[in-house]
Amino acid sequence: MSGHLTIATTNGDLGGGEVMLLHLAEATRSLGHGVTVVGPRHPSGLVEAASATGLAVVTLDVRDRRSYAVALRAWDRRERQGLLWCNGLLPAAATAGHRDRVVHLHREPEGPQKGARLLAVRGARAVVVPSESMGARVGHTAVLPNWTEPLVLRPAAPLPESPTIGFLGRTTVDKGVHLLARAVRRLRDEGLSARLLVAGEARFGTAEDVQVVEAALAPLGDAVDRVGWIDRDDFFDRVDLAVFPSTWAEPFGLVAAEAMGSGVPFVISDAGALPEVAGAEHPWVARADDAVDLARVVGDALRASAEQREAARQASRLRWEQRFSPEAGAERLAVLLSQL
Repeated sequence: MSGHLTIATTNGDLGGGEVMLLHLAEATRSLGHGVTVVGPRHPSGLVEAASATGLAVVTLDVRDRRSYAVALRAWDRRERQGLLWCNGLLPAAATAGHRDRVVHLHREPEGPQKGARLLAVRGARAVVVPSESMGARVGHTAVLPNWTEPLVLRPAAPLPESPTIGFLGRTTVDKGVHLLARAVRRLRDEGLSARLLVAGEARFGTAEDVQVVEAALAPLGDAVDRVGWIDRDDFFDRVDLAVFPSTWAEPFGLVAAEAMGSGVPFVISDAGALPEVAGAEHPWVARADDAVDLARVVGDALRASAEQREAARQASRLRWEQRFSPEAGAERLAVLLSQL
């Protein structure tokens, strides 16, 4: 690619895909290309964040997702400069059939979205996914792993007598927090004096999610701290071991990459791309949707020697530097753009 890149968002608010959009835009700018970000006026979180970093922004004055899709298609036909990077399925479907497009899918389309994907990718220069795991289930031409913002490596700290096990994310069944609660209860019944810190809320969850999670957390009583959404760094400062026990096929696993870069020991499930992110040598991987195995692996991580924990910490940090740091992300993006 030479010249300008226009990036169109799916959502106006700031979620995981939109954070990646900002990373893409800033990395593209650092490579010497012009960049424009396109998004809706309502909600405005994405366009405001892009503007705050000095990126050129086009704001479409629309009232909902449908009107945004219609306005985006019209604007793209009349005014777009250079290559269009469709950050998600909505802008890809809205601009289906237009020339010079890249379709970047951050999660696997489900239900009616599967048909929309077939239309959306037609004629695209590339279809990009964040992991080989997701790519095995979704037709694609390129894998571009997500990357994080710059992260500071925390110093190693000895485990206290009552370690804090932490969960960060949506408190829904697909994220496995109910399994972690059961695993912690099992470890406490075995005599391990551990606490659980739950950071997050049931965003996009169902009534069933709430019921299942509440039933799993209740037996822990005052051994669980529920702090809602907190800053990632605050979370990492509070926990001795982070656990990401997803039950669904994660398309990537950004919070695991953030733990790697921050030097925080962590346990993952083997769902989706989580093992791909952590690497084949990561020592603490539990079977997805299995509270008993999760308790075993969490126990192994907490009982590991200081030398074992430090070796895992350093290996994870090195993997982050090579694969998921801003520098690594910009290098991979440069290679991909050169092929377009």
